[in-house]
Order: sequence, then C-alpha cells, then structure tokens
Amino acid sequence: MHRLFVIRSRVQRAMLLSMAAALATMALKFGAWSLTGSVGLYSDAMESLVNLTAACLGFVLLGMAALPADDDHPFGHEKAEYFASGAEGMLVLIAAVSIAWQAVQGFLAPPPLQQLDIGLLLSLAATLVNGAAAWWLMRVAHREGSLAVEANAHHLLTDVWTSVGVLAALGLLLVFPTAWWLDPLIALAVALNIVRTGLHLMLHSVNGLMDLQLPPAEFQAIEQALRAGLTPGTELNGLRTRKAGTRRFVEFNLLVPGAWTVHEGHVLCDALEDVVRAVFAETDILIHVEPAEDFRAEHPDAR
Repeated sequence: MHRLFVIRSRVQRAMLLSMAAALATMALKFGAWSLTGSVGLYSDAMESLVNLTAACLGFVLLGMAALPADDDHPFGHEKAEYFASGAEGMLVLIAAVSIAWQAVQGFLAPPPLQQLDIGLLLSLAATLVNGAAAWWLMRVAHREGSLAVEANAHHLLTDVWTSVGVLAALGLLLVFPTAWWLDPLIALAVALNIVRTGLHLMLHSVNGLMDLQLPPAEFQAIEQALRAGLTPGTELNGLRTRKAGTRRFVEFNLLVPGAWTVHEGHVLCDALEDVVRAVFAETDILIHVEPAEDFRAEHPDAR
C-alpha cells in the first residue's frame, strides 16, 4: 500500500500543487463564510473541500497508474486514472446536494449577513489562487496527456467561475441590501452548475473504462500514417484504437501477399510501428499479419 504514496510522475507533482491550492482556498473561503454567514460563500467553500478530497484521491490513483506492468496486470495500471476522474465527479455531486440543501434553507430562513466587504476580499483572494492553479494544471495535463489532471483543472476552473458568480451576487447585495434572496439564489445556481461538472467528469471516466475509440483527429492521424507506410500489395484492415491513461493502444490486420516470407512481414510491421510512434510516442501496437488472398476468400465483402 505504501507504494501508492511514492511520487513517480510529474502528474503526481501537479496534484500536490492542487492539494496546496485547495488548502489555501478552503482556509480563505471558510473564513469568508464564518465572517458573513452567506449561503453563497458556504457553497463556494464546500466546493473547495471537494477539490481537496479529489486532489488527494487523484494523487493516490495516479501513483497506482504509474506502477509498471506486473504478472497480475500485464497491460499496466494506467486505467486507474479513470477512477480518479469518476470519483471526483461523484464527490462533486455529493457537494451539490449539500449546497442545494443549504440554499433551500436560505430561502426559508435567510441568515443575517455581516462583514460582506471583508468576506468578498477573502473570496477574491481564493479565486485568484484557484485560477493560477487551474492554469498550471491545464498546462501539465496537455503536456502529459493526463485525464485525471485535466479533470482536476476543469474542476478548479468551474470553481473559479462559481466564485466569480458568488462575488458578483454578493457585490450586488452591498449595493442593494434588501435583495436578500440573491444569496440563496446564487448558492442554488452553484449547485446546478457543479452537477453539470460532476456528470461531465463521470462521463469521461465511463468512456475511458469502456475503451472508447480515440478522438477522430487522433484516429485519422494514425490511419493516415499507417496508410502512408504501406508498401505496394499490402493493405490495412480493421483498425481499432483505445486509450488507458496516457498510453494509446492500436490494433489492426495487415494484409500481405501470400508469397511473402516471415522476414518481409516482420520488416514491414516494424516500419508501421515506427510511423505510429512518430505520431504518438507512448503507443502499444498489435498487428495481425494475414495473407491477403486468404482474407479476401474468408471476407468477400470486406473493403
């Protein structure tokens, strides 16, 4: 178990940054809520608590994803990233229920609001911290191709826009103090917005676990590279792709003339593997070599 807490990758270091940002924003936002009694600021603070929990879970699961293949997991552990994304989505939905409940209570029995000016300043500081962390995490996610880090970055960006909405609504309360309903209304809007985020994160996780085909642009890039690498008399058939964590998997049938030797087929397979890895470096490639004449006899309708 202790192996999961060892830092093995850059994406885990990114999660440490996310954890630090979550701790800082939690302190600022819960401080703002305790000073003001605002339901809107409570909703914002609860989302930061989810951020911290998700970042901790992501750190552990990314450590699992970085473990090398072993006898029990010969294809590696990269799919652990999808559990991080799915778990974060579930945590977001749980937070949304808590926020919605507090919003309803705010409509039924609105709490008195105090020291809004100080509370707004604390919330603004937390928003700036979250914005900087989200920007950095998104850069790491794109560079490393990590779904878990990208999900965490999107969650932080959602938190930033949530905070902007809360700040705008409470800013109006400073100008129009009788509009008490703005506070629970913005909290309810926050709950609905993070429900959308949570469902999006869970959908990403399900797609990864269900071996969804690579995005069209990536699939086409691989197919074009393979077709450009074929030699006269050879064909590509049954191209399939998927992704687990940062690693892509490519499988296809390679149809060659029946008179070819094993050596000739092997040389072409090596060349095709090279052209795929020139497009996407971390790719596992499985090629089934078959005589073209036999394939056409068994599949007369195949293109």
